[in-house]
Amino acid sequence: MQDNEYLIPWDKNSIDVKYTEVLILGSGIAGLFTAINLSEKYEVTILTKKNIMESNTEHAQGGIAVALNLEDSPESHYGDTIKAGGGLCNIDAVKILAEKGPNCVRKLIELGTQFDRHDDMLDFTTEGAHSRKRVLRAKGDATGGEIERALVEKVRNSSVQVKENYFVIDFIKNNDNEVIGALVLDNNCKMEAWLSKTVIIATGGLGQLYKHTTNPAVTTGDGIVAAYRAGAELMDMEFIQFHPTALLIPGVPSFLISEAARGEGAKLLNSQGKRFMESIPGQELAARDVVARAIWEQMKTGTVYLDFSYINSQKVQERFPKIYKTCLQYGIDISTTPVPVGPAAHYIMGGVKVDNSGQTSLVNLYACGECACNGVHGANRLASNSLLDGLVFAEMITEKIKQETRPLPRWGDAKSFTNHVKSNKRYKTDVERIRAELREIMWDRVGIIRNTEGLSDAYARIERLKEVYVPRVKIPELELGNMLTLGSIIVKSAFERQESRGGHYRSDYPEPLEDWRKHSVYKKGEKNVSYVAI
Repeated sequence: MQDNEYLIPWDKNSIDVKYTEVLILGSGIAGLFTAINLSEKYEVTILTKKNIMESNTEHAQGGIAVALNLEDSPESHYGDTIKAGGGLCNIDAVKILAEKGPNCVRKLIELGTQFDRHDDMLDFTTEGAHSRKRVLRAKGDATGGEIERALVEKVRNSSVQVKENYFVIDFIKNNDNEVIGALVLDNNCKMEAWLSKTVIIATGGLGQLYKHTTNPAVTTGDGIVAAYRAGAELMDMEFIQFHPTALLIPGVPSFLISEAARGEGAKLLNSQGKRFMESIPGQELAARDVVARAIWEQMKTGTVYLDFSYINSQKVQERFPKIYKTCLQYGIDISTTPVPVGPAAHYIMGGVKVDNSGQTSLVNLYACGECACNGVHGANRLASNSLLDGLVFAEMITEKIKQETRPLPRWGDAKSFTNHVKSNKRYKTDVERIRAELREIMWDRVGIIRNTEGLSDAYARIERLKEVYVPRVKIPELELGNMLTLGSIIVKSAFERQESRGGHYRSDYPEPLEDWRKHSVYKKGEKNVSYVAI
């Protein structure tokens, strides 16, 4: 597997070319909100991997954190975010998040999002590491779905063009190293080139690299790794957040059990039916990395459960209807029976390195949402800050792009790539086997607790998997190529950070160290990870 600028060879003389002023990849909260904001001034096209509703946004349960409660303030939200971030937050980005958040959420409400209310007032709840009730929710535990519904409805009634079942392969550049568009597979698996003045990556995360994840099937990191191949810098790729509580039943897909459950009073029990978080500051509402590791430790001796019986049974069904119905399908009535839970890969704090306006290190290429990293989440994202991140920095991108003027690029300036080193391998890639092995490696060796031996083993095994990978123009194989590349990058970043901080925990370096209070930066063609001081 070669570390090329493009994943597969292509010839610009045999590709259909499309044009749009603004090209947005992804249809979660970040992509949709950006599209809505820009559609009054520009011709905007969204390309999305599956249907427009399929994203991490739609799967978000807990809510969106924002300082709109009269008893709250942006300053308090700022402080909680910094504290959760393990000393690695971009202070300016956190200020932007906390201060611009309220107005962005008001816009969300104006666009038709119906958050839960009590006595006609917005109803706020508490989640882990928040010092105030500041988390808005919708339909109990279906916040992401309600936000997605409202934004999709607005987009469908706007001038925004939406193309579903489009897969981004790579970014197209000109001879000046500027991004001028994207190479994609259309809904008939035919290769197309989309050229635009501005390209915005909003493709979400990479949870599918892990055996256990709360993320949907589309999250294979395609936008992140396409930016890497194009030469964009990646930042903080070692910081993966593992949600403490996902449904854990053998043979059953991981399903998120919202942190809001613990916010409402649900308690964690070990295999003996005893609580084990009482001695830990914050108890069940400690930061996610703390709770995840505590559960992981208890799982060595048996199953861990989340007990909803501490909450009134009627309230359980009203407050968590989605969780209640899902668990009932598997024979568990959460209002009376503790739920078996365990950690699962949930969110990456790292991603494509961007400034506070969403600009990547490549001209004309922007990123926002989970695929982007400006350091706002530091080493550990504060619960329910992800949806707000998508909103606020979509707004920042909008403000930046509206200040720019540039012509549509010319197809004649595009650089194609036809000189891949040809493989003498005659066999097809065993996609399912390699993908399953990669996910096992990442979970066992690059998961909640890491060490030198495990990371070294993971890197060697992933490199061996790359040797038998032969790319073809088929989406499962292209996804696998992306996942293998990202696996190596995460392992390398985790290996070189010799400390523990937030979502990155090393059993051989168990303490955070002041000398490591810096962001990791990785770029294609560079042998080692570099670092930028806070």
